[in-house]
Amino acid sequence: MFGIFVDTPAAEAGRAAAFWAAALGATARPVAGEEQFTALDGALPGLTMDVQAVDDAPRYHVDIETDDVAAEVARLTALGAEPVSRWLECHTLRAPGGHLLCVVPVHSDPATFEELARTWP
Repeated sequence: MFGIFVDTPAAEAGRAAAFWAAALGATARPVAGEEQFTALDGALPGLTMDVQAVDDAPRYHVDIETDDVAAEVARLTALGAEPVSRWLECHTLRAPGGHLLCVVPVHSDPATFEELARTWP
């Protein structure tokens, strides 16, 4: 897993980022080139946590990081997830039970990815 994202209606994203940063003792930082994200540095040691401005209802979602996006999307759909949308190289799926998740290419430090990555048969 790469991170947890607090999806927040765009009009409330700034206030939500300030709240979560203060609540978790984190530093809020805009993500360069991806203006819809505000990183909450230090909120969850070992994981990324961002507030993401969305044009939808508030919710949480998990990002699964992989070095083979197509294979991971195929694996998760075989397990019962349904494709919802795609943005750049990121695929949004809906898991059984209705929760959203994203499959994303490697974003973390390569050494960290290699150390923590799981492989599937």
